[in-house]
Amino acid sequence: MGGGRIVTRIEPIPVTLITEPGHLVALDGETALLRLPANSGHGHADGEQCIACAMRTDVRALLFDMLEGAKQGLRPEFSKVVVDASAVADTAQVIAALQGKLPAQALRDHTVARLFYLAGAA
Repeated sequence: MGGGRIVTRIEPIPVTLITEPGHLVALDGETALLRLPANSGHGHADGEQCIACAMRTDVRALLFDMLEGAKQGLRPEFSKVVVDASAVADTAQVIAALQGKLPAQALRDHTVARLFYLAGAA
């Protein structure tokens, strides 16, 4: 039946969230590491966010960028992700983002919700 487009199903990618310092898990060649930074030193208190800090700690945007980088061959492909959020003051926001409990701000948030899931937290 010529001309048909073949659509392959992408398996959801498990995300392990690290919330406590010193609890990193062993990484293998198929696991990508994403570290969320603490206060960037912009002169505000830890836990407060400015626009620049929000951009650097938006886990959905960062996961989407990792996925796109792998698709474009700019980074190694991965089948699992470890998110180190041990430096983040409010990890509840990170958990809510990974569980789909925050409103989607862009199409990328829907993509991340479909392709990534929170597999566990340490």
